[in-house]
Amino acid sequence: MTTYIFRPPTVEEGPTSTNHRLFQFFKLRQGISIGKKDGSYFQNRYPAQDDIDTYSEFYHGGHEHSVSEATKTALIAANVGVTESNFTAE
Repeated sequence: MTTYIFRPPTVEEGPTSTNHRLFQFFKLRQGISIGKKDGSYFQNRYPAQDDIDTYSEFYHGGHEHSVSEATKTALIAANVGVTESNFTAE
């Protein structure tokens, strides 16, 4: 049985209010968390602990997670911004 390392998708963000022109060039990579509730996967940018406790699966953005081949297939098929490039074989 093959297992995979899953790295949830990321987005590059900069400051929303800038007082100086140079801040527009400053970007940070932010992880996007993926949750599963009631049989459906979805993105959650800012998960609260109370919400996480209700999910049947949760993959915290910015972290690596070990998943099965079946989970990998389900995450890609869920159309939540996850592609083959988010996985590497263990």
